[in-house]
Amino acid sequence: MVVPIPQLIVVGLGNLPYPMTRHSIGQLIVDSLAYRLGIHMSPDRAGVSGQANVTVGDTLMSLTLFKSKSLMNISGPSIAAAFRQTRLPPTSLIVISDSLSHKVETLSVKLGGSANGHNGIKSIISALGGEMGFYRFRAGIGRDESDAATYVMRKLSSHERQFWDDRGLELILSEIEKIARKSSS
Repeated sequence: MVVPIPQLIVVGLGNLPYPMTRHSIGQLIVDSLAYRLGIHMSPDRAGVSGQANVTVGDTLMSLTLFKSKSLMNISGPSIAAAFRQTRLPPTSLIVISDSLSHKVETLSVKLGGSANGHNGIKSIISALGGEMGFYRFRAGIGRDESDAATYVMRKLSSHERQFWDDRGLELILSEIEKIARKSSS
């Protein structure tokens, strides 16, 4: 009996014109995943994507990575279109976003739920036609006393970038492997 390999799509939220900002941490993490896993990313009209069969931990999977060209708060339609092309169930979709509510250099993983005030997640939920039960990976960026809009548009520190290229990426990969294992059982 041939068991099909799990298929996942990982979307990184951010603003392509503003790389390396806290608000674009999802796209930075997708770039790090592509580099670490050897997935070639190519641009098209809607965004930048790549797909490959990769082994994460001990699990072989088909992994699609996607970054929308639309600004984050209106990226839902392009992300929904990319997701629908895969014809996968909602639990195969992982969206990585910044989170002001979580401490710097932490990761919170949740299946389903509300947008929790995040306009990028709101846009995706709206474009999908309602809450569909996809995974949210919230990368903690913390916050300071400044205006939230100003804070999220600041550049990540070299320490934060290093974390998401190294230990933080290991956390992400571990969670992706758990989801792939669940989807294959």
